[in-house]
Parts: sequence; C-alpha cells; structure tokens
Amino acid sequence: MRQLPVILLFLTTLSTQSARSQTGKEPFTHADTLRGSVTPERAWWDVLRYDISVKPDYIDKSIEASNRISFRTLERGNTMQIDLQDPLEVTRILWNGAPLTYSREGNVYHVKFPVLLEARRTEAIDISYHGKPRIAVRPPWDGGWIFTKDKLGRPWISVACQGLGASVWYPCKDYQGDEPDNGASLAITVPDTLVAVGNGRLKDKKNNGDGTATYTWVVVNPINNYDIIPYIGKYSGWHEVYQGEKGKLDCDFWVLDYDLEKAKLQFRQADSMLHCFEYWFGPYPFYEDGYKLVEAPHLGMEHQSAVAYGNHFQNGYLGSDLSKTGWGLKWDFIIVHESGHEWFGNNITTKDLADMWVHEGITNYSETIYTGCHDGVQAGNEYCIGTRTRIRNDRPIIAHYGVNEEGSGDMYYKGGNMIHTIRQIIADDSVFRDILRGLNHDFYHQTVTSAQIEDYISQHAHQDFSKIFDQYLRTSKVPTLEYKSSDGNWQYRWANCVSGFNMPVKLTNGSWLRPTEGWQSTKASGTELTIDPNFYIYVKKSE
Repeated sequence: MRQLPVILLFLTTLSTQSARSQTGKEPFTHADTLRGSVTPERAWWDVLRYDISVKPDYIDKSIEASNRISFRTLERGNTMQIDLQDPLEVTRILWNGAPLTYSREGNVYHVKFPVLLEARRTEAIDISYHGKPRIAVRPPWDGGWIFTKDKLGRPWISVACQGLGASVWYPCKDYQGDEPDNGASLAITVPDTLVAVGNGRLKDKKNNGDGTATYTWVVVNPINNYDIIPYIGKYSGWHEVYQGEKGKLDCDFWVLDYDLEKAKLQFRQADSMLHCFEYWFGPYPFYEDGYKLVEAPHLGMEHQSAVAYGNHFQNGYLGSDLSKTGWGLKWDFIIVHESGHEWFGNNITTKDLADMWVHEGITNYSETIYTGCHDGVQAGNEYCIGTRTRIRNDRPIIAHYGVNEEGSGDMYYKGGNMIHTIRQIIADDSVFRDILRGLNHDFYHQTVTSAQIEDYISQHAHQDFSKIFDQYLRTSKVPTLEYKSSDGNWQYRWANCVSGFNMPVKLTNGSWLRPTEGWQSTKASGTELTIDPNFYIYVKKSE
C-alpha cells in the first residue's frame, strides 16, 4: 500500500520508488537486474529464517545491528548475493564462527565460502553491520528509517520500505519470491523509557541494566522481507480475542499512550473487518502470529501481523472519501485496506514486483467487499464505480520482469474495477466467493506469479478470462463498446482492445451482449444502448 497523502494528487506518484518506472526513459541497469532477478548467486540457496537484532541511536540517527540468515542449499554453490543498501556497511560475516570474505558492488555484497557447499544442507551466516541508514523523506512513499517525535516531543521510530526494499535496513535476499520459510525474529534494543513492538508475538523483554531494554518479537510463519518492521515509541496497548474460523485469534493494539482512549473506540472496526474478510477470503492467514494494529509515524502499511496505522483515528482516507460517494466515510480506510493485505500481499505474495496488482488490485477490491458487508451490495458497487475517476490509464499495470519495476499506479483502482467486472461476468457470488477463498487456501503462504492467479480465476469460474486480463493488465487501453442504430437494429462491436477480445457485457435491462471485434446486431429497443455501470468499459455511439 502506498496511497498518496494529498488526495488531489492521488496516484500521481504511487510508484515513487522508481523514477525510471514512471518515465520509461532510462535504460535498466545491471543493478536493477541484481535486485530484481534470480541471479546465479541467489538461485542455489533458499532462505529459511532471519534473526535480526537492531539498536537504533535516535540522536545520531544510526544503527548497530546483526542478522543471522539461515538457509537451505538447493544445489552446490559457494558465492552468495546478499543485499544491503548504501550507506549501511557490513563489518563482519561469520560462517560456523569463521570469517568469510566478501566484496561490495553497489547495494550488493558478494559473499565467498572457502568450500563448495553441497546441496540439501542447512547452513547459517551471521552478518554484523552498522551505519547511518537512509532516512525516509516522505514515508511510506519515500521510505527508509523514520526518526521523529510524538506530540509530546518523545522519540518515535520506525521503518517503511515497501518497493524500496528491506535491504534499506537489514541484509537479506531482497527478492519477494524467497520468503523465510520458518519466519523471523526481531530483537530491538531501546531506551527503557520506550516500548518496542515488532511482528508476531513478544517472546522476551530484557532490562539490560544500562538504561536500555531489549524486546524480542518472533514470527513463525513465512513473511515478506518488507513486512519485518520495528516500531519504537511511548506505546500503550491492550489485548482482545476474536472468535474466528480457526478458533481464538489473539488481537493486540499498540498506540501512543495519549491516543489510547480514542484508539479503543476506532479500532472496534477491526472486529467487523475480520468477520467480513474471513467470510469472503477465508481464515485470517496468521493465527499463530496473531493480528496487531500498531500506530505508526506514517499513514499506514501492511506489515504482516503488525499492521501500521496512521489514519488519525478517523473514518475515510485521512477523513476523505476516495470514491466521492459517501460510502468511504463509513469506515476507516487504513484498517480495512492494510488489513486486507494480510490475505492478498502477505498470505499470497508475488514473486516479482511487476505483478503487484495481485497485492494492490485485489486488496483495493477488499474495500468494495467491506463496503458491501457494512452497507449492502449496492453501496459496494457505488463505491467501486466512484473510484474510477482516479484511474489514469497512463501505462500497463504489469511492468517489466526481473528488474524490480512496478507498473502503473492503476494497479489499485483499475485492478479493483477489473475484479469487479469479472465478478459481474461470473454473476454468482457464491462462485466468486469460493474463488477468493480458494486462492487463499490453495496458495496459502506461497509466492506466486500473475499468470498463476489469472489461470486460477479462469479455471474455477469455468470461463476464459485471459483476454480480459491481457486487456486490463497489459495495456493502458479501456475496451470501448461501439454501437449504432440501423434499420431497427443495434449494431455493436469491441474497439480499442486486444486481439480476440470478446468480453460479454450486461445491459441495464438484464439482457447480455457478447460483442467481438466484428460488427454484430440485435433488435433495437429504446434510443440508447445502456450498459450496466458495474462493467468498467467505455461506450461510444457512432452515427
């Protein structure tokens, strides 16, 4: 999630991490390939676990840290690519207590083992690193470390790094397609006057006797690299239990101490959100790690089992309705949208950044689904249709593969409206719901490609949606239904479309047309051909 802080500029800089992605004018570089592809130095090993320890210095805006990377060898190898972004620096890498040699190439470290490691072995390396990390200028859109103050002037620290990459703050295999299978731990050392919150469950709090305390949080499920995040501040919290599909779900809420009472009122929405999304998407994917909302020094982000919240305890998106229909003011945008990512983005994660519509488009549609749960199906329809004013159709939603490039910011609302259109074609919400739940069941805790998701939806709807996906994801063109009246008949066809486009559309009178690129005809009724507005298309009458 990277929604814009200024509503009128929404979607104009959603892909702020890559000017190249927006302009298309610069060539991709070797560094882009190192970051975005499965290089030979990445291919031979699989991440099992990250165990991160970090001690931020608020005054100096620096960190001292380490990460143990546990991994499984998939084949023989002795050179490993580890990502860590400048200006952070590795100071030492140990394997079985012995130092390893390494060299740096930009934001990549090439780590050499003294022997060729055999396949099917479990190993670990310990990396010590430090420095003054990149500071976020406008989090979460321009990410990095956040060293700020709360309203009482006390330190408030966190990280936001989606798109920018987890390697902005810890060394890792910074590739979405390889999550740590056995989870992660995060030990955060802070002044003992503050509280540190992380993903998963609090395993230990240790007073160090030197004015600091170390909080250790543990995740047992696979987790996206960019979701592992520390939150440091004067936090207070409370615990609730949600009776969900898999039993008791531990829910914890952490906010700055002076926001406790207003948070207890606003965060009641988490219960209705969980009820709605478990019904439509299946059980919350991380019962073992619990669900948390954590007040953050930025608008919000989908940090797995520790969702970042910064919507100032108000409904809408910073108090505004992105659909301009009024329905978006009935619920808290950040609670709904960012929690929706627990299913689409965290449970199901795309291997390549180019396919991020799977995260953002379907999670955008979770807003429509929640509106339907809250205020009825028609309200959801109106909300979704209202968001179309935010679609730019500037470039394709799916970008180039292997170079860490995101596509158009239209992945949000155009992606959501594509899903809404497909829902109309399926015309059976029991089938549509089974598909959404099936995705989360069959791709549980997996990384995927867009092609897998597209094929799954087509197969389980028993309809071929391939041309629809090609049209909405791989072009910037909106299909246009051209029609004209002649001799008591309507003539109609698809234009501005991919070859072979044949999407059926529903008329407001309940009948269906099945246009192709060639002219077809049907008996005319009325003076205008009126299409069900739930279909995201253009309609053009020709004389």
